[in-house]
Amino acid sequence: QSLSKNGNLSCASCHDLKNYGQDGKKTSPGSTGTLGERNTPTVYNAAKQFAQFWDGRAATVEEQAIGPVLNPVEHGVADEAELLAKLQAKPELVAAFAKAFPGPESVTVKNFQYAIGAFERTLTTTSKFEDFLAGKAQLSNEEKLGLKTYLDVGCQACHMGSLLGGSMYQKLGVVKPYPTKDEGRAAVTKSDSDKFLFKVPSLLNCEKTAPYYHDGSIATLEESVSNMAEYQLGKTLKPEEVASIVTFLKTLTGPLPELN
Repeated sequence: QSLSKNGNLSCASCHDLKNYGQDGKKTSPGSTGTLGERNTPTVYNAAKQFAQFWDGRAATVEEQAIGPVLNPVEHGVADEAELLAKLQAKPELVAAFAKAFPGPESVTVKNFQYAIGAFERTLTTTSKFEDFLAGKAQLSNEEKLGLKTYLDVGCQACHMGSLLGGSMYQKLGVVKPYPTKDEGRAAVTKSDSDKFLFKVPSLLNCEKTAPYYHDGSIATLEESVSNMAEYQLGKTLKPEEVASIVTFLKTLTGPLPELN
């Protein structure tokens, strides 16, 4: 918490590791209480994704680590010099940095990023579905039907690969304009062609990470599935199809790792 403007916010304030790496809020309050504009993504399995943040403005978790700290709406630390001063004010942190990064200059912004990134890379989960793919578990008939429905509807067009997402950008509102003023990746690239493009989120542990979408506007997994089919695929799903897909999505939940 000391690494925030008012000494009241830590990474874990929004990325609650006991709550699947997020806080369950539409958007999260920063050090001054001001709400951010986007939903807090989970930190679990984040390091495996091809880019960080909803708009992909950081390539790695190490690069990402400094962003929230210097964001005036989040941690609100003024600049790198103030961050270093806050780190150096904690003898236990200075000692830990010296142990992790031996040398004449241990407490640096780069080493801060390396340290956060090294920890985040341990935050992984393994789901029943992943065990199924590895031949270590079986899916029930209902779960297999859910997987078939997921594939038949076409969800895998974007939610693909080992993470079922986290590997590409996609326009939000492919076949029907999605009601949002957030222009997504275009704010980073300043390119009209990137308007409303967002990183496709991984579906691992999605059962536990409501609310959904970049703005946290969708409360339930069922509504999220139904809306995605409508806006991204131009399909109106029957209630039983939505329920079947959700049954499959629940197999993507993995037990949380023990943290020391």
